[in-house]
Amino acid sequence: MGKRVLLEQLIQCGVERGKAIELLPRINQWLDQLSAVECWRQISKNLLKPTDPFALHELLYKITFANWEAHQGCPPAWFPTDEQIQATNIAELMRNLGIHSYAELHAWSVRDRLSFWETMIQRLGIRLQKPYTQLVDLSKGVEFPRWCVDAQLNIVESCFQAADDAIAIVFQREGKSLEHWTYKQLQDLTNHVANGLVSLGFQPGDAIAVDLPMTAESVAIYLGIIKTGCVVVSIADSFAPAEIAVRLRIANTKAIFTQDWIHRCGKQLPLYTKVVEANAPMAIMLSQNSDSVIELRSGDLAWKEFLSPNPGFDAVPMPPSAHTNILFSSGTTGEPKAIPWTHTTPIKCASDGHLHHDIHPGDVIAWPTNLGWMMGPWLIYTSLINRATIALYEDAPTTRGYGQFIQDARVTMLGVVPSLVSSWKVSHCMQGLDWSHIKVFSSTGECSNPQDMLFLMSLAGYKPIVEYCGGTEIGGAYITGTLVQPCIPSTFTTPALGLDFVILDADDRPAHKGEGLIIPPSIGLSTELLNKDHHQVYFANPPSLSFQIQDIELTQDPSSSSSLLTPRSSLPIPLRHHGDYLERLPNGYYRTGGRVDDTMNLGGIKVSSAEIEQTLNTVPEICETAAIALSPPEGGPDRLIIYAVLADSHSKSPPELKTLLQQTIAQQLNPLFKIWDLVIVESLPRTASNKVMRRVLRDRYGNECNQQDSVR
Repeated sequence: MGKRVLLEQLIQCGVERGKAIELLPRINQWLDQLSAVECWRQISKNLLKPTDPFALHELLYKITFANWEAHQGCPPAWFPTDEQIQATNIAELMRNLGIHSYAELHAWSVRDRLSFWETMIQRLGIRLQKPYTQLVDLSKGVEFPRWCVDAQLNIVESCFQAADDAIAIVFQREGKSLEHWTYKQLQDLTNHVANGLVSLGFQPGDAIAVDLPMTAESVAIYLGIIKTGCVVVSIADSFAPAEIAVRLRIANTKAIFTQDWIHRCGKQLPLYTKVVEANAPMAIMLSQNSDSVIELRSGDLAWKEFLSPNPGFDAVPMPPSAHTNILFSSGTTGEPKAIPWTHTTPIKCASDGHLHHDIHPGDVIAWPTNLGWMMGPWLIYTSLINRATIALYEDAPTTRGYGQFIQDARVTMLGVVPSLVSSWKVSHCMQGLDWSHIKVFSSTGECSNPQDMLFLMSLAGYKPIVEYCGGTEIGGAYITGTLVQPCIPSTFTTPALGLDFVILDADDRPAHKGEGLIIPPSIGLSTELLNKDHHQVYFANPPSLSFQIQDIELTQDPSSSSSLLTPRSSLPIPLRHHGDYLERLPNGYYRTGGRVDDTMNLGGIKVSSAEIEQTLNTVPEICETAAIALSPPEGGPDRLIIYAVLADSHSKSPPELKTLLQQTIAQQLNPLFKIWDLVIVESLPRTASNKVMRRVLRDRYGNECNQQDSVR
């Protein structure tokens, strides 16, 4: 590229002419003399600053890798130094094991899974009130492992290993300055909650819902419920009353914690009244302020009336398989799957945080979420078991106020949903903030696109992004990244440690593209559902070719006191369906292509096609609908497309109808689910058994939508 052309491009990116002239010789020298990788290392480390326009970052990235060969995958954007690698938890683990490469470490963690999980239990300091006699019992097969056989524990005890005066939570309420709770303060409130529940007569195993935003109090409530041996029922604070009622019913809920209002972007949104409309059992209501005038139902309690004055409570010992939390994840039917977490699931959460996100004591972890999504409990366990600090911001994360909070709280790990990053990029709301304390980002919930992820990295002076893909039924991720490998935007570097998967094509043959199937067993993988057949959901219709896994043994060696998995030549292992479409790139990295079934991720929340269709089919103007989701060509979150067959009596225009359907979804499901396109059709394609062929609609959408009466 000519110097004059590059100079003009720098100026077009917003660089002042004088500065552009000053930068040009250095840029040209690096481009001429260095490899593309080394050139970008120099540019990203020594030239670009977070205050520079992102257009400049993007221009130099593209110029640097202009001759990058596509077969190598996307170009990298961050490279760990030897010093950074050696400071990671992964490197320390490798030194302890005498392992010399990450590939060797992952191979060991999969081949010798019991050694891996025993090591992690010890590294994390998981407290057992009664030790296990056997780490795992696989007598019923890898589909139904029993972990920590005969042990007694309460996982909440493992959340309070930090010093009493260490900071457990840093948070900011609307319009207020930063506040800090120590581990001692959090434990005291957790005990007040636990004693309050016992005083009301709740017993171990009782299900108690939490429908609250992610606050310091909700963390204590969550831990207090589990400390008594009771079970948290997770309800997202954005759900409509009908969705709240469904989840309360499925979990046989005995009580619910909620609050009067939620404040978002200057608006006051009702929460307690939605809980009442859902006909919830006894509610314990927190107030946003002392002036709350909401009249409680008979039998409901105000937060201050509920709290016990007793600050001491001994955690109730429970079997490892006892439920701690019921979370919900939509399947291919209208009713959401109810997935129980147990006292061992948090070991998976904390292990992923310890190894893949490299969380150390004193780190500050922020992830805009709530307890209705698995990342809420994940954030609690990952932070506290690793003796780190949870960072919570009570207003919307789409504003500059959130970015200021990230700066002031000195967040070291920031989790995101890709659509959130996209909104930051469009609004420029994070420009000029000091995010230099951030060591790593993590992205989950949706497929990301490389441009947005490069933008995110640029905000903190090029820090890595750990792409993190898994699910509620995994307790974390099955495919992710590390801080010991280069970061390529929107790609995954590795199966999670302690787990592995295979990619099979449509003919059930190993391939570079296709459905990713998990190779069990692993701590964290669910073994039951409250309202569905777990084996049917995850292990039915196995691949027609028996897949052979080398060097893994699924039965204990009776002569071994350590109960390790020992190698043998070859063994067929049931593969576990998860439903993601994966592609293994020539460079050995991976990227995801969304769901292979009819479950979609909208705004970071899983929802089934059937759930949306059942809601829209109640609209008088509608005869029937089909909901599909497509990933945009440039990457990013799924787009919701509705195919609709109209009732004979319909009277609204397509734009009016789209508005009506959007309002219906917002009121009855979730306002985060946005309709991208409405396509009016005379009929829906069906199989011989009368099932709607949504996959056909997805395939035909691009060709047909321009020929049909569609509205954007």
